[in-house]
Amino acid sequence: MIGPTPCDTGTEGVEGGVGVTALLVAAARAIETHRPDSLAADAYAEHFVRAAPASADWPVRPPQVPDGDADPLWGRFARYFGLRTRVLDDFLLRSVHTGGARQVVLLGAGLDSRAFRLDWPAGCMVFEVDRAGVLSFKRRVLDGLSAVPATTRVPVAADLREDWAAALTDAGFDPAAPSVWLAEGLLFYLPPAAETSLIGTVDRLTTAGSALAYEVKLDEDLLAHRDSPLYTATAEQIGIDLLTLFDLAPRPDSVGHLTGRGWSASVHVPYEFTQRHGRGPLPEPNDALGGNRWVFARKRRS
Repeated sequence: MIGPTPCDTGTEGVEGGVGVTALLVAAARAIETHRPDSLAADAYAEHFVRAAPASADWPVRPPQVPDGDADPLWGRFARYFGLRTRVLDDFLLRSVHTGGARQVVLLGAGLDSRAFRLDWPAGCMVFEVDRAGVLSFKRRVLDGLSAVPATTRVPVAADLREDWAAALTDAGFDPAAPSVWLAEGLLFYLPPAAETSLIGTVDRLTTAGSALAYEVKLDEDLLAHRDSPLYTATAEQIGIDLLTLFDLAPRPDSVGHLTGRGWSASVHVPYEFTQRHGRGPLPEPNDALGGNRWVFARKRRS
């Protein structure tokens, strides 16, 4: 008998290529949720993982990881995703609670459940931009849980390599109102020209007082870390060779692009936040996370 295909299981958006990395992040968030020293709680994450055949047997709780934090994938890498989730949660909440933004745009939203689990002020709209297959899988799982968003949630089916701006504005996004944007775990999969186009589109669609956070890899040569424990464990344990998914071309100067257009920006090494929160990954030899940077930018008020 021929087994089910991604199309007939309703998982076509997350069963291959970059899409399956959304399941990896969901599994990491699920494990983080159940840690006694958790930095972020996502009650929906494990349900996404269990709903997809590709990830149905992955760990979603710490006792299911025999080596604990010593496991390069479900220990160190998962703690990285947990830390990243917390830091970006905090950024978004500051931007809406004290910065005045009421429009939140999640670019390449994947299996992000922030519209359901964060404390949004009244009047917020969360726009989730991703491919139709990813959003369809996400809707199926959340509907099965009778999940109710904590604010107005607007899924926007669009390919970020194409004209997604029109789809976003057609869905109700107002470029004249302050907004906060997030590109989490996205840009290193895009060609340099696509990253430049995306950053330029964000600038075009934002007014003064808006904010943006994104993640980049600034390694001169990503392949120099091919034999790192993080990459080898990910390939061996769950069959994902991240280096075949990343775009290996030199990255554009997106920070310079933004600052040249009136934004202020700060660039941070994730380990800064490990020190701040007292938990998370630390540097190690042959470090596949060593070139990762988190960028936080704000468009200056006139």
